[in-house]
Amino acid sequence: MHTPRRRPLSTCPSFESYCSQCERASPTTNTPMCIIFFKFDPRPASKNAFRLILAANRDEFYNRPTKAADFWVSNSKILSGLDLEEGKEGGSWLGINKRGKLAALTNYLEGRPNPDAQGRGFLVSNFLTDQSQDSYSYLKRVSSERHLYNGFNLLTAEFKAKEDTMCYYGNRGNTEPIHLNPGIYGLSNSLLETPWRKLQHGKRLFTSVVNQPLTCDSLVQDLLNVLNNEELNTPDPAQESQGEGYSSPMLRVLSSVCVRSPHYGTRTNTIILIDSSGNVTFTERTMLNCDISQWSTSSFQFKLKD
Repeated sequence: MHTPRRRPLSTCPSFESYCSQCERASPTTNTPMCIIFFKFDPRPASKNAFRLILAANRDEFYNRPTKAADFWVSNSKILSGLDLEEGKEGGSWLGINKRGKLAALTNYLEGRPNPDAQGRGFLVSNFLTDQSQDSYSYLKRVSSERHLYNGFNLLTAEFKAKEDTMCYYGNRGNTEPIHLNPGIYGLSNSLLETPWRKLQHGKRLFTSVVNQPLTCDSLVQDLLNVLNNEELNTPDPAQESQGEGYSSPMLRVLSSVCVRSPHYGTRTNTIILIDSSGNVTFTERTMLNCDISQWSTSSFQFKLKD
């Protein structure tokens, strides 16, 4: 496993310098985004098909301290990247454990987040470590504490020999979580399946890939190409309306599947595949040294255990 070396934080451009270049892009420093596309097919017709195909981008400031995906030192059954930001250490945005529990998080775009709110990354980490609650029950509990967090979307799932389950909850939407039916979904920085132009564009690209009979390696490569699509999807009145308080240049930057700007953008691509036999392939491509020209790719394979 290759461990990326991070440039000392003092050498990475600051948020303040970035904001001045983007005309004060956001009212606060709380800008992390992300986008997720996934196909949930709990009982695929073909033995060569996948119960889950998930492709996700993490968008963040390039200088935010982060640990690349690996099995946790404290719990070798859990695989995820980890936030190392002071006060947020141990949170995550996407992870899976060997018993088939998976969680994925995106933030909800809003103009005035609460700087004192609880860290949303712990919603992922806590589910992966929880041994008592199923996907829906966990989201039900989270929904009762929705006021403690800034806006978020949370996917939870369990892949088991007898039954696969995926659930969704967004604390800026309905008060109750929902069970997801089999299908293809997109989740960005509004509620699930909100038709932002970037989401629709990426979902079309994702769908064209996952509906082809591809080998695992070819599927991963084609999905990485989807995640690195930098085409701007503007104007988008729906995104612009929700992003009130953000500057026009920043909203333009955020309109692509792969977000790219000098100091903020897509810094991690992740592909998770679960086949009909419970074999998991987890691939992460992550930026090194705050440099968009330097990337490292790691892949993990394991079999789920009930």
